[in-house]
Amino acid sequence: MKVGYLGPNGSFTHNVAIKAFPSADRVSFGNITEVIKSYEEGVVDYAIIPVENSIEGSVHETLDYLFHQAQIEAVAEMIQPIKQQLLATSQDKVIEKIFSHPQAIAQGKKYTKSHYPNAQIEMTASTAYAARFIAENPDKPFAAIAPVAAAKEYGLEIIAKDIQEMDENYTRFWVLGRKKYAFELTKCQQKVSLTLTLPDNLPGALYKALSVFAWRGINLTKIESRPLKTALGEYFFIVDVDNTNEALVSFALEELHLLGIDYKMLGNYDVYKL
Repeated sequence: MKVGYLGPNGSFTHNVAIKAFPSADRVSFGNITEVIKSYEEGVVDYAIIPVENSIEGSVHETLDYLFHQAQIEAVAEMIQPIKQQLLATSQDKVIEKIFSHPQAIAQGKKYTKSHYPNAQIEMTASTAYAARFIAENPDKPFAAIAPVAAAKEYGLEIIAKDIQEMDENYTRFWVLGRKKYAFELTKCQQKVSLTLTLPDNLPGALYKALSVFAWRGINLTKIESRPLKTALGEYFFIVDVDNTNEALVSFALEELHLLGIDYKMLGNYDVYKL
């Protein structure tokens, strides 16, 4: 069995892949779109992608691709604690440029602005890619924001620990697949994620869409709008639903259909905390 993940080795997604699929053949890819495409094209059996961070919010590359371009569902969600480190090739390194993934840069922005106000910020496809890049350029005044695993993987020094702005920093990762997998992990929740596209001729369409869950006492754990990319002011909505009572949720989805509200299933999955 092959599992695709956002690499290279030492990334947070790589860590999730190790914990979720300890005996699988793991294959790294350079960006989120490549990970998803590897699954679509049958290169891997499962794919692991980041979906949302508790500080910086949704990973738009993931959600936009799944809505606009794919017919894929998540079969599991992994919640990974996130701690960001500032890495360099030596403790006394002069830092003029800091590399990392945009989410990691945002999570460590307060620290880097305070301690390295004049450093240039360069975005990379992943935190581990940033770590590998500075390891390959030891003579340059470079640093990277990346996890401890990346420091170990590429022989780097941690020059500042846990620079993320909040201690309670977590990222949700989805496992894409054709069928559920028997993870040797403790399940903590059941959820359904879907997107809603509202008809123009239905007054109060969003209210009516949400009410099918509300009057049944079904908890929504997230609602977010994203541009439909058709015209200014047109959106689709991403909704995460507590699926503890699967029968009630199925009735709610049936009512959405009767109301003429289109929805696309992004996943019906169990949630695991790593």
